[in-house]
Amino acid sequence: MIADLKPYSEHKASSQAWLGDIPQHWSVLPNRALFAEVKDRNHPDEEMLSVTIKRGIVRQKALLEGTSKKDSSNLDKSAYKLVQPRDIAYNKMRAWQGAIGASTLRGIISPAYVVMRLHKDDDLPSYFHHLYRTPQFAKEAERWSYGITSDMWSLRPEHFKMIYTPEPPPAEQASIVRFLDWANGRLERAIRAKRKVIALLNEQKQAVIHRAVTRGLDPSVPLKPSGISWLGDIPQHWEGKRSKYVYREVDNRSSTGEETHLSMSQKYGLIPSSQIEVKRLVSESYAGAKLCEKGDLVLNRLKAHLGVFALAPERGLVSPDYTVFRPVRELEERYFEAVYRTPACRVELRKRAKGIVQGFWRLYTDDFYDIRVPVPPLDEQKLIMAQLDIDLSGANIAIYRLEREIELLREYRTRLVADVVTGKLDVRKAAVRLPEEAPPDTIEDEMGLIDDPETADEEVVA
Repeated sequence: MIADLKPYSEHKASSQAWLGDIPQHWSVLPNRALFAEVKDRNHPDEEMLSVTIKRGIVRQKALLEGTSKKDSSNLDKSAYKLVQPRDIAYNKMRAWQGAIGASTLRGIISPAYVVMRLHKDDDLPSYFHHLYRTPQFAKEAERWSYGITSDMWSLRPEHFKMIYTPEPPPAEQASIVRFLDWANGRLERAIRAKRKVIALLNEQKQAVIHRAVTRGLDPSVPLKPSGISWLGDIPQHWEGKRSKYVYREVDNRSSTGEETHLSMSQKYGLIPSSQIEVKRLVSESYAGAKLCEKGDLVLNRLKAHLGVFALAPERGLVSPDYTVFRPVRELEERYFEAVYRTPACRVELRKRAKGIVQGFWRLYTDDFYDIRVPVPPLDEQKLIMAQLDIDLSGANIAIYRLEREIELLREYRTRLVADVVTGKLDVRKAAVRLPEEAPPDTIEDEMGLIDDPETADEEVVA
């Protein structure tokens, strides 16, 4: 059905670069003709909502639950703005990155955010939700945003009202929303199926890795009790040592901040910041940041118990809130990273993290030092990792292909939504033929209600 979509038969120039040509019968109006700003305050007991880049407007509780994100809202919420279903709300500082959406919820948001309400009851906020979350609108929002630096750009309400927006007839808005809900549901189910296969492959990989790094490659070798609760028996010729006999903390600082800046990504590990598409907080200067060398083990103290640590791929700078560990003996760095990443050892990391509430747990150096790990001879460490590279190559290739397929599906979804909401494709006939079906299940990992593995950690650099 998607493949059968055709362009509209008649178009006209919209006079807006971000829209291009639009259907002849559509209107193009400045947002001041479509929306009125709403500043409804003094509702401190209402539920807190968040305006996010990935999902639009969500419950803050759902966003924070099970993650290391923290509630940064004020205790006094009398100045917070009320958002009601059908309202459009956006983060002034992040509208150009996609932090805008229509609300289906009632609640309050930061007083620094903007709430807009449609003038006409027959206009559908869900149509504008899809429209305003396209890359095309993000570019237009960026054009109208002002500030000293990119991380200070702000889309003020008076400038939002000057942006010109297409307004299809209400019945056509309904057709567009119905078609996109159906198409998104099908695409989300396809993505979820691929993510399930990836999860299974990762489980298989973990089992292979755990076996290799805790028992070695020879199943006939005699074993002995390790005396380590999470580890169990280990080969008789291996040692079990506290991490302080494997690593030591180093705290070298950059005087200039000119070295390569590295960001921690939960999916990709420690990578140059230039490879991170969206940075949540960017410093103007990295002087005083911590220096790491290639092969150092770098931990985000706040998220280490969640697996947010990695080997430094090169000499560079990391946040001063991170901990940098350097080997105290000759070793195969990848072997010990693999050990710390095993599910059993991750439990140890969680046990030793300290804090008042989960979102504020930190893994301090002395607690890391106390974790006991297996230590095979150096040549065996290297053999284990070389064999794992071979044994896991098939699964890694399959995961890469599935992730690429997911990426292509997401790109296709973005293009499809943009083409439909800006009038490049006519979905009126297709919407009429759509089968009646239940809406797709809420997919938490797809909707981003857990930590997004592709997003870099916040950088807090002095």
